Amino acid sequence: MKIISVNAGSSSLKFKLLDMPNENVIIEGAIERIGEETAIYTLKKDGKKDRKIVSIPNHNIAVEVILDDLIKMQIIKSFDEIKGVGHRVVQGGALYDKSVLIDDSVIQNIEKLSSLAPLHNPANLTGILAFKKAIPMAITVAVFDTAFHQTMEEDVFMYATPYEWYKKYGVRKYGFHGSSHRFVSEKIAEVEGRKDLRIVVCHIGNGASISAVKNGKCIDTTMGLTPLEGIPMGTRSGNVDPTVLEFVARNENKTVPEIIDILNKKSGYLGITSYSNDSRDLEDATDYIINDDKKSIYNTKEKQDELAKLCNLALNIQYKRVVDYIGSYYILLGGIDVIAFTAGIGENSSRFRHAILSRLSVLGVVVDEETNNKYRSTLVKITTNASKIKSYIVPTDEEIVIARDVYSLIKYA
Repeated sequence: MKIISVNAGSSSLKFKLLDMPNENVIIEGAIERIGEETAIYTLKKDGKKDRKIVSIPNHNIAVEVILDDLIKMQIIKSFDEIKGVGHRVVQGGALYDKSVLIDDSVIQNIEKLSSLAPLHNPANLTGILAFKKAIPMAITVAVFDTAFHQTMEEDVFMYATPYEWYKKYGVRKYGFHGSSHRFVSEKIAEVEGRKDLRIVVCHIGNGASISAVKNGKCIDTTMGLTPLEGIPMGTRSGNVDPTVLEFVARNENKTVPEIIDILNKKSGYLGITSYSNDSRDLEDATDYIINDDKKSIYNTKEKQDELAKLCNLALNIQYKRVVDYIGSYYILLGGIDVIAFTAGIGENSSRFRHAILSRLSVLGVVVDEETNNKYRSTLVKITTNASKIKSYIVPTDEEIVIARDVYSLIKYA
């Protein structure tokens, strides 16, 4: 059975076509810069990648282009071969604790919940409607980022703010990256051969979140009402004193929305360094390896020293906050069996993993330095047998989670 997993953004559309239940990836791709004459269209099949520049005025055209290419490439003979389409939806609020078949009421709820995710839900909905129009006979499923975290208890997800805010507006912690946290925690249970585990999942990429998972259920996570809460990220600040907003708005003559935009898009790595939001650039800069396009600016030893200091500071701020959360989850979980690293930084940065695990030596963590330095994006244990807590690199696969849920719902529809 052929199923498409879809992740639609405001100006992008990523997809993966899978053969289920074998979970074989047939083809995957992405269209970026939708709405422009110079949209970037990438397809990847059998390890080969094709990239071209095309005009894609809107999401409907993007879907048509992708589906037409599947026919032209003889991957499918007709659209009828695609039995299901699964859509990542960022915000499901407290309404959805699992994936659901998309009908008119679900569409209306996704739209209503857009106030909690104004940058994401409208884009996700655009993708849903575009695929429904193109292949109306396929079953469509919404897979919510927030669903996995709906097992948190009230004292965990509530803020100590006026209760009427929760009743009126749904102000509470929701959590995000749920499909990734779910995939990784299930994979760890599979590897360990047991489900009664206390797992901390570190999904660390440009966006980053951590979850505490006990016996397969999330009991806490770092992101909150929005993805801005939690640890510092590529461009997001993570937790700050709320009065910062009013203080800076008054002194900079800016509105609160403008300050929130800065906390979302110009903080984190980028805010501290004014250099890059990419951890690889920051790690390089601490070793005095400067981006080619920045060499004209950082052209003296003095400037390179200052940059190295700031990049090191930005990384260490993040390391410290990550360890803070893991320590608190150690108490909450009553101990930790496994710490899992996933997503772009978690899977690929040996420096990041070493920095976190070495700071946890007080809990009996012992890093296997050789293994940690050797592997990237590979399922492997990176602690020694003497370590009281195991740690793994676990490559995430959110598209597989989406496809599995679609297949399951089709089987029982």
